[in-house]
Amino acid sequence: MKIRAGYRIAYECPQPTPMILTLSVHPSRRQDLITPDKMRTDPYVPATEYVDRYGNICHVIRAPAGRITLSADFLIRDSGEPDEVAPGATQAPLETLPVDTLVYLLGSRYCETDRLSNFAWSTFGKTERGWTLVQEIVDFVHNHVTFGYPHADVTRTAYDTFVGRKGVCRDFAHLAVALCRCMNVPARYCTGYLGDIGVPPDPCPMDFSAWFEAYIGDRWYTFDARHNTPRIGRIVIARGRDATDVAITTSFGPNTLAGFEVITDEVKEVEPALS
Repeated sequence: MKIRAGYRIAYECPQPTPMILTLSVHPSRRQDLITPDKMRTDPYVPATEYVDRYGNICHVIRAPAGRITLSADFLIRDSGEPDEVAPGATQAPLETLPVDTLVYLLGSRYCETDRLSNFAWSTFGKTERGWTLVQEIVDFVHNHVTFGYPHADVTRTAYDTFVGRKGVCRDFAHLAVALCRCMNVPARYCTGYLGDIGVPPDPCPMDFSAWFEAYIGDRWYTFDARHNTPRIGRIVIARGRDATDVAITTSFGPNTLAGFEVITDEVKEVEPALS
């Protein structure tokens, strides 16, 4: 299947403002691009591209005073298959885990493992390790937290979500990530595109989405605590310890969001006419 995706985001800056942008499709999906995923700026400003420590593609710009609009529009191939489900995936002992997964066991800015560890072990300590454990954590978060766009708060942490029981997709992901780490399961935060493909359309405006990946068996698997069901058409942009590492825009100066639009639609194939 083919998916059309992209964004148009505008900022008002009272003064020239440096920004780090994490908006490009992740290198693991670049081979699926049908048309280029090229960021455009209006007005034009030069951008320095680099790959961060987590393997994400980032750009550094200096936004001028006034309005700047960032945009992209591209086509990408997708298998059309839902997220993989592997109930038999087991959990390896911590000391045998690949060393590059160990950073995803540590507490981070939005995932306070120290504040959630006692609850995690008292609640999930007797659960079978591996897929069953991660899915039970996802079930808990999905049922414990109420989703709502008015609940968005960029300062909310996993513990805040646990106590307040409300949030948006990033909060669901942060709480699930933190609980997995408490139970010695490496877990990393993901952001990207997730359209209403294979599900009833959501009347709310499209947005970027957040989910997480857990390392069980011998690989990373996708989990989504907000939706709690395998979905079709995820396009990952970035992975990291939490939202700090994968913020779509990190600004080093005052600015105001002046426009925000995300596109993620399945491209319907046109059947050839019969002669």
